[in-house]
Amino acid sequence: MFERALVQKLVDRMNEPRRFIQMVVGPRQTGKTTAVYQALSHLNQPTRFVSADEPSILTADWLKGEWSQARLLAQDSEDGAILVIDEIQKMPQWSTTVKFLWDEDARLGTNLRVILTGSSALLLRKGMKESLMGRFEVLRSTHWIYEECREAFGYTLDEFLYFGGYPGSAELRVDPVRWMQYMGDSIVEPTISQDILQMEEIRKPALMRALFMLGATYSGQELSYTKILGQLQDAGNTVTLAHYLALLGSAGLLTGLGKFSHELVRARKSSPRFMVEDTSLMVYASGTTREKLDQDSTWRGHLVESAVGAYLLTRAQEERFEVYYWRDRNHEVDFVIRKGNALTAIEVKSGRIKGVGGGLEFMKRNPEALVHIVGSPHLPLEDFLLGRVRLFK
Repeated sequence: MFERALVQKLVDRMNEPRRFIQMVVGPRQTGKTTAVYQALSHLNQPTRFVSADEPSILTADWLKGEWSQARLLAQDSEDGAILVIDEIQKMPQWSTTVKFLWDEDARLGTNLRVILTGSSALLLRKGMKESLMGRFEVLRSTHWIYEECREAFGYTLDEFLYFGGYPGSAELRVDPVRWMQYMGDSIVEPTISQDILQMEEIRKPALMRALFMLGATYSGQELSYTKILGQLQDAGNTVTLAHYLALLGSAGLLTGLGKFSHELVRARKSSPRFMVEDTSLMVYASGTTREKLDQDSTWRGHLVESAVGAYLLTRAQEERFEVYYWRDRNHEVDFVIRKGNALTAIEVKSGRIKGVGGGLEFMKRNPEALVHIVGSPHLPLEDFLLGRVRLFK
């Protein structure tokens, strides 16, 4: 069975002396629980695995009881034990109880290692940075990239562009109608109606859904908040839209890329360029058939650009760099990435008509920058998505 790099990271952390709680976070249906199970199969310590999926039992007493059972396992084993709590964010005020129990183990010398899983960065904001500061490390379960899907499921490049990187949907690609239903029922709707709405007070959930559908359909394109307001009914104001877009991004669905500028204020005031976190979300929102990949060069172009953007966003989570776009009059660069003082402009030759020379103009203004032209003879799209090029100098 295929194992992601995340699995070995977990194994290595569990084989270290007890130091930190390991937080496995990532969007829904990216394989967090599977990765934990695979890691546990390589370990010798006794394990207690519990899930916070049942709301009726989620109290501090329940968590203390499960923790006590895991402590008994640790006491009977020379190598200690492992406690896994799946989807911990579903338990109210979980971080306070976890902090108390973890610190108690440290004080008593209990050799109990702990793995917690949770959906998206919403979990980070709701507990880890408040009660657990200095007590955890984060392991990210990102969307699957092309290299992983090709190795695990035998995807071709076009299959990856259309069906994206959710592992649970891979076997459904022979039945596009069923695949589309899976995307809505198992990923999009639960993420919005459960992961986001349970973690944040959303006054207009219908607006958030409409914003996702609009933004995902127009992935790879720049829209001002004023234009977005004109497309949505009962749209409220631009502040609300910006907040909802940030939440969709933190949940791993849809991001609004900012315009690159050396002036921070100007960058923040720019119109967002919509970018799905996985190309399957664009396909789902637009309801587009597979045949359109070959028939509509403009739509394919936006899908290709979204694949490059989603790949950069995934790598950015692990490698800690920022992703922007850049445009000045007729000059445009699809993506600008920055890591410290290192700067790279990425143009995507995707088949759609757009301004030329953006990369050269960007280099004139930023001579320290590296420029990649993805889709050129020197850098085919497949090579870029397979990670065969360095992103920075």
